[in-house]
Amino acid sequence: MKRVFSVALALLASASLAACATTTAKPAPGKSQTASNGGGGPPPAPLPKGLDPAANKDPFPSTYRPLPGRDVALVGATVLTGTGAQIENGTVLIKAGRIAAVGQGLAVPAGYETVDARGKWITPGLIDTHSHLGVYPSPEVQAHSDGNEAIDPNTAQVWAEHSVWPQDPGFNLARAGGVTTLLVLPGSANLFGGRGVTLRNVPGRTVQDMKFPGAPYTLKMACGENPKRVYGGKGRSPATRMGNVAGYRAAWINAADYMRKWDDYRAKVARGDKADPPKRDLQLDTLVGVLKGEILVENHCYRADEMAQMIDISKEFGYRITAFHHTVEAYKIADLLAKNDICAATWTNWWGSKLEMNDSVEANVPLVEAAGGCAIIKSDDPDLIQRLNQEAAEAMAAGRALGMPITEAQAIRWITANPAKALGIAAEVGTLEPGKRGDVTLWDGNPFSIYTRAQRVWIDGGLAYDRTDPRFQAKSDFELGQESRR
Repeated sequence: MKRVFSVALALLASASLAACATTTAKPAPGKSQTASNGGGGPPPAPLPKGLDPAANKDPFPSTYRPLPGRDVALVGATVLTGTGAQIENGTVLIKAGRIAAVGQGLAVPAGYETVDARGKWITPGLIDTHSHLGVYPSPEVQAHSDGNEAIDPNTAQVWAEHSVWPQDPGFNLARAGGVTTLLVLPGSANLFGGRGVTLRNVPGRTVQDMKFPGAPYTLKMACGENPKRVYGGKGRSPATRMGNVAGYRAAWINAADYMRKWDDYRAKVARGDKADPPKRDLQLDTLVGVLKGEILVENHCYRADEMAQMIDISKEFGYRITAFHHTVEAYKIADLLAKNDICAATWTNWWGSKLEMNDSVEANVPLVEAAGGCAIIKSDDPDLIQRLNQEAAEAMAAGRALGMPITEAQAIRWITANPAKALGIAAEVGTLEPGKRGDVTLWDGNPFSIYTRAQRVWIDGGLAYDRTDPRFQAKSDFELGQESRR
């Protein structure tokens, strides 16, 4: 029996060895069947949630939902399309929240609500590229002062949307002025002030309810007097304009190095090598987003010489400036701005509040346009945002006084199409063209008259404001609460 048992064991051992020679054991769950790091071990584990800046570039996603609406035909108006055209006896058709057609004397399809717009004017919804609504809301008290994180020259890590108070009454007042989209920016105390947020001007419980879906993020930067005054006054750098420039350059060097470290880490992982990831840095995440062309630079800068220096810095580090803001001396370098495809967002007659504003001229915007540039009228003010059309009218009149034959069809672009370009949303809004969002303002007269007011405002085809119907004159919870206490 012992011999038989020994033979059986030998046969089993032989069979087992043969099996090992011709089969491969199944890998344990989560293990790779092939060598992935040059040493036959498992692939690197994914980084813990929140530690990889590329894993979720939109951690605060839009929850925006269009207002309820119906198909609408606005008939018989003078239409400024924002493309440079003016249409008399024009018809604008809005279907399913989008512009369906624009033209002269169009037939109204069955099922459309018809609005008699004879004697009135129609424009795209107005767009403000520089607002502080929500971050400096009304009432203007210290408890609401949330626009400047003035603790360090570089606060690129902060996001304006985390300060926006959606109950700010200014949003409703801006809507009554025809404004349908706005960029809310941090203030200008810092060289790098943080990210801005583009909003649809609709009532919302949260800022995310107002957030423009798919709009690119922006980075607010600031030149000149503000940063050097704020930090020089604290006995810190920058205290001079040369300190400002050194601060920009140092920040971009750090950002480029941070980007290189992440690129190196990802290359090693792709090769299957072991690698330790860099520590995530929220400030540098934003700056790297700029270097990669994902985040747009909106640069506060008044003087022409400083704008030229900022253009040089952008070329040194390989990013582009989308728009200069305030830029009262844009007319001095209008050709340079046009050559570099940089928009100039400014006012018409604001000047003199500080020395760097002294060389402002009322014809700044038309002079930028005459050079082939992207000229924009913006607010930076809770009152002016209600009257962007009047500010544009003043600029148009100043240009005409210099002999420039500027038409209303051209000037409307300063508060519609050009701002859309500066915010990276021109494919969606800014002009009345088929397929674009149904953002439309109906005026009771020529919008470049001081006597004209917005009569109705549609956002994504939903009626957002009607001057004659209280049902479409939204009030925030804050306003209702104040009324109940009177």
